[in-house]
Amino acid sequence: MSSQTPGDRGPVRARRTVASYDNYADAERAVDYLADQKFPVERVSIVGRDLKLVEQVIGRMTLGRAVLNGALSGALAGLLIGWLFTVFDWTDPVVARGWLILDGFWFGALVGALFGLIAHLLTGGRRDFASIGALQADHYDLLADEEVADEAERLIAGLPAAPARDETRFSRGSRTPPGRRVGSA
Repeated sequence: MSSQTPGDRGPVRARRTVASYDNYADAERAVDYLADQKFPVERVSIVGRDLKLVEQVIGRMTLGRAVLNGALSGALAGLLIGWLFTVFDWTDPVVARGWLILDGFWFGALVGALFGLIAHLLTGGRRDFASIGALQADHYDLLADEEVADEAERLIAGLPAAPARDETRFSRGSRTPPGRRVGSA
């Protein structure tokens, strides 16, 4: 199968699942092992399955914290803009270079604090917490192009077992490395 994709990213190839892992680190370790065995890893993909959004709450979002976060973001942006104006000499030479950077810093902090305050007040108390969101998958499939899938499976069968971190889930007689599932999806 070798048709072009709409984004012109190259030919679309038939792929097959050669292994499935419970966590990304084990899937990454398998691809690294394939690379060490001189396998053409550009013909392999790690695909996360059963994705879910996990939002870790890291604390309350108070008015003071919103203003401080805004001020820090604004100060960083202002510092960068002031530095760029200095480096590229976009201002009248009468303005001292150091002052331009300092002015960008304090003005950015002031504007950022104001925006942080307004943004927090506009929520009306509906989201009074700070969080970090991330996508996580329940398992990770290792896919290989059909032409090289048998070789990938053969090599992965020789992959040494992962360090014992959660081997209690597997029976003693199991020949399946921790984190790896047998069969294809």
